[in-house]
Amino acid sequence: MKALLSLIERHKQGNATGIYSVCSAHPLVLEAAIKQAAQDNQLVLIEATSNQVNQFGGYTGMTPKDFAEHVFTLAEHLKFPVENIVLGGDHLGPNCWQHLPANQAMEYSEQMINDYVLAGFKKIHLDCSMSCTDDQTPLSETIMAERAAKLCLVAENAWKIAGGESPVYVVGTEVPTPGGSLESLDEEGVEVTKPEEAIMTLEAHHQAFSDMGLGYVWPRVIGLVVQPGVEFDHHSVHHYDSIAAQSLSNLIKSQPNLVFEAHSTDYQNPVAYHELVRDHFAILKVGPALTFALREALYGLDRAEKEWLGTHKASHLRETIEQVMHEQPNYWRAHYASRGHQQFLDCSYSLSDRIRYYWTRPEVQAAQQTLFDNLNAKPLPTTLLSQYLPNQAKAISQHQIPNQPAEIVMHKIMEVTQVYSKACYANTAVSKETIKCDHF
Repeated sequence: MKALLSLIERHKQGNATGIYSVCSAHPLVLEAAIKQAAQDNQLVLIEATSNQVNQFGGYTGMTPKDFAEHVFTLAEHLKFPVENIVLGGDHLGPNCWQHLPANQAMEYSEQMINDYVLAGFKKIHLDCSMSCTDDQTPLSETIMAERAAKLCLVAENAWKIAGGESPVYVVGTEVPTPGGSLESLDEEGVEVTKPEEAIMTLEAHHQAFSDMGLGYVWPRVIGLVVQPGVEFDHHSVHHYDSIAAQSLSNLIKSQPNLVFEAHSTDYQNPVAYHELVRDHFAILKVGPALTFALREALYGLDRAEKEWLGTHKASHLRETIEQVMHEQPNYWRAHYASRGHQQFLDCSYSLSDRIRYYWTRPEVQAAQQTLFDNLNAKPLPTTLLSQYLPNQAKAISQHQIPNQPAEIVMHKIMEVTQVYSKACYANTAVSKETIKCDHF
């Protein structure tokens, strides 16, 4: 993937530039991300996770081919150049099949990797850090690296069939809990990856790739996943401490083609993102903060709609999604150990945002469509909207966005993407024309 390789090269030359990776399948989040990229004249990096999208459909019901077509169709609708979209696969490995023996889990993983690459995904995170039912725990670095190399070989063979630009890879096993910590950060704290552990991971993967005959691929390994000391639990955030991460940050300077990839970087202070990119954590994985903003906007519109139209005409979106979550608790029950009112608060307001799994449910989609139809037919007065979404009311008053519910929601989401954008692109003048040239 020449565009990403070029970005990494610029960063290694001292240009404090990076890229943020949008891990979401929600259409409004994806549309907001594409619109942000259009405003910035930049690439948009959109990633699907293995539990979200796989050959069996994942929790979205989409295969890799479905997801790719979904994103590209949206881009064409928005007149955004599809060549400026990079699709990535996150946590591609046995993550979904830890309940199976390793051989079977790896067979499924190989099929998933194959399908991702054939569908046009160009940034592949090889993550074999999960133990399967017949594994000895903890897994050794050697076993994790050998499994990652096997998956890389599958990806390379699939690319030879698919054609196009060669994929790039991310390795590393220092992966935070996807979607946020299950424990209180006050209790467990956040430990920065030790430099010697990062080196051990790199050396194990380099050796495994060489043993598999994949030495030629190593220059396309662009990222190492590490823990820079950022994390969030249900209601608090551990913010980045640049001083604490300096030893780790300095390590990557000795690696000519590599930067760090940092997961769970949602909800950081704006200055932290600039520091992360400067300190070579140049690939920022984000997602829950974007759907958190989506939920804030939809809840605000739901509340305003009741006041505007009356309860008897309202869509009752919030009540609908709360009922669906109550009836189908499988996506949040293991994450929220609380009871009573605290559980109610967690389900709606937790930073891990498990509510994001429910927006695509048919009943919820129908309620959201009713909300949008109602507010398109009879737009909210900005005086009322200002009570719940003041920034969006101001944007309407200043003719920055139309008074339409979908535009209001995307404006709320883009308040978040703008923070990421400023951190990644503030020190670069790369234009869309430059990006396009990088593809050839």
